[in-house]
Amino acid sequence: MGTLNVKGRLIPLGRPLVMGILNRTPDSFYSGSRIADEPLLLQQAEKMIREGADILDIGGQSTRPHAEQVGEEEELRRVVGAIAELHRRWPEVPLSVDTWYARVAREAVAAGASMVNDISGGTLDPGMLATVGRLQVPYICMHMKGTPATMNREAVYEDVVREVLDFFIRRIEDCRLAGIHDVILDPGFGFAKTALHNFQVLRGLPLFRIAGKPLLLGVSRKSTIYRTLQSTPEEALNGSTVLHTIGLLNGADILRVHDVREAREAIILLEAYK
Repeated sequence: MGTLNVKGRLIPLGRPLVMGILNRTPDSFYSGSRIADEPLLLQQAEKMIREGADILDIGGQSTRPHAEQVGEEEELRRVVGAIAELHRRWPEVPLSVDTWYARVAREAVAAGASMVNDISGGTLDPGMLATVGRLQVPYICMHMKGTPATMNREAVYEDVVREVLDFFIRRIEDCRLAGIHDVILDPGFGFAKTALHNFQVLRGLPLFRIAGKPLLLGVSRKSTIYRTLQSTPEEALNGSTVLHTIGLLNGADILRVHDVREAREAIILLEAYK
């Protein structure tokens, strides 16, 4: 799948990458990912880097179903200073900002972020694609219908894999017209999708390769895992590793995870197996 141009630095995609999740939120669905203060943020970032994270993804808003949405001012307060400090301490580590606000993307990149991760694929802020095009950073385009507050009601498809692929084909062209050169596709596991839809998309990952873009897999500790196993997010590490392995076998290029060491081990073992 070539390389990602991260502010002039080329990151090869010859082997899968691990993206560590850092949530500056009090209400993310997995309690272990809630980072309220800067010392804990830096401690968790250092641990993820030591365990092999290739990218760190910083978000300031929970996107679990029915989560209370915070405005861009609060999101800016939560993420921009954190990104600046992370970039100061580990300038060699690419940082991604998880936001659907164009202004947050712009200020986060100015603070040191080098990627934008947008759960809405540019549908919630009409200025997002043009902003990312001007910033000239990689863009993670995720599929979602509705908003986090309404997406559960939107989980209706005739063919979920085909409809997600159709969405990507349209958005890739929109990204091209906006001047975005590096687009990463995220099928949006758990976003306006039932557990059945999620398993269908996981099985259909190879079909998304026809779009010619890197694929990001975001299944870590999600409800498809812990509800299927009748457990909790806190007990979903083993299940996450199983789905990460399936995703890698089906062509995932980036794993977005809460648990870096276990994801890296899955990649190493799969490479040895191949």
